[in-house]
Amino acid sequence: MPVSPAAQPEPARPSGPDLALVEALQRDPRAPWTRIAAAVGTDATTAARRWDRLQAAGLAWLTAYVTAPTTTVGYVDLACRPDALAGLTQELCGWPSVFSVERTTSRFSLFLSLAARDLDALDGLVTGRLGALPGVREVRFAVATRVYREGSGWLVNALAPEQRAVLDETAVQARLVVPQQWNDRDLRALVESLGEDGRRSYAELARDCRMSESVVRRTLARMLRNHELDFRCDLAHVPAGWPVIAGYRLDIAADDLDRAGTAIAQLPETRLSAAVVGEGNLVVSAWLREPAGCTCYETRLAAAAPGARVLDRAITLRMPKRMGRLLSPRGLGGAHQAIIPAR
Repeated sequence: MPVSPAAQPEPARPSGPDLALVEALQRDPRAPWTRIAAAVGTDATTAARRWDRLQAAGLAWLTAYVTAPTTTVGYVDLACRPDALAGLTQELCGWPSVFSVERTTSRFSLFLSLAARDLDALDGLVTGRLGALPGVREVRFAVATRVYREGSGWLVNALAPEQRAVLDETAVQARLVVPQQWNDRDLRALVESLGEDGRRSYAELARDCRMSESVVRRTLARMLRNHELDFRCDLAHVPAGWPVIAGYRLDIAADDLDRAGTAIAQLPETRLSAAVVGEGNLVVSAWLREPAGCTCYETRLAAAAPGARVLDRAITLRMPKRMGRLLSPRGLGGAHQAIIPAR
């Protein structure tokens, strides 16, 4: 059973140059250090050393994961007895198919993000495993049908326009989506290795996966081209200055869902905008500077989606796991657990 990251001293906030480095890696996660350094105005050695320092402090990290065409994603709100909350949190942080865990102010104390091979596997995970856990009182379940934005599309916006122009624009353009089935032989070892550190070299990946370097290069190129795999440069939200995570469930007219979901995704605070089938039809999550920002953000939601009904709103009290990464109470990155879709 994975354990939470050990208690750590209060971290320093990432500096402006640190955030610029994070944005460069958000835009082009595996770009050569020479290109990253040119974008942030330093040399390659300094950029790599600064990144190593951020990783070691748990302030930022880069991971990889399989994407929606190869995975069915579900969002679960779980209500439980108060005395069972701590035990359930620890238990669920140990499940490879539960890639994110949040403790919230909602009557559903836990908000979970799940990955499964297909709908049948997702049903088995929710009704067969989650529903049977001691202390669970109620489960609210929704299946994602389209993701307008998730964490890999959120930017810290620390680079000037001329700095962004240095980076390879193809890195942030949409790729051709060709649905593929999860192939354990090709993908699992590679995803586990890249999940721990998305900038591992081809030589390191070849050693970890027991493949030749040429096979690793071809496999990774195909996975990126077909959008089977995505990269995400993430950071500790509390010391970085976004301590508040606000979550919403909206109900929007069907003929306006795509427009509204896209408009909400374009709000700079939005980390998740996903159409779902469940109670409501849009799940939204945003990173904010302070609790009072919830009112302002919700006003902007209303402007982006006129007529939408807010069915639920909550603030995340703690996020002990994000995209397979265990987090400290301050949001510092700890050990990584590979995301393995339930079968």
